[in-house]
Amino acid sequence: MNNLSDEVKSIMYERFGNDCVISLATTVDNMPYVRNVNAFYEDGAFYILTYGKSNKMKQIAINPNVAIAGFWFQAFGTGISLGYFLKPENEKIASMMKDKFAEWIDNGHNDFNDENTCILKIELTHGLLWSNGKRFEITFR
Repeated sequence: MNNLSDEVKSIMYERFGNDCVISLATTVDNMPYVRNVNAFYEDGAFYILTYGKSNKMKQIAINPNVAIAGFWFQAFGTGISLGYFLKPENEKIASMMKDKFAEWIDNGHNDFNDENTCILKIELTHGLLWSNGKRFEITFR
């Protein structure tokens, strides 16, 4: 759970509560790596459908500290592999992904029979959000 103000919650869900593109940064051996990913925000975390053997997942396994950036938003957090998309314990998030990523999730790019098709959770710790001339310093956990 987080203690965000109603105003910040509203902005976060309006901007990021559905399929959106964010930049995800990882770091290994003092070398930064950044890529854009489809994600959505839910209760202090971003969720990403990915491949378990991708470079981002390998890098997060070495160093789970990540940074993200989106529309007038930047934050820091921890990358956590939730494992296989179809695991019973992932049913709630997987269902949300199917809904939020409906335009492309079943376009043939994802192989849901492959146990390396997984969910990456970015559990946010703190960040900055700008909206209508206001700057919000946010603590998520």
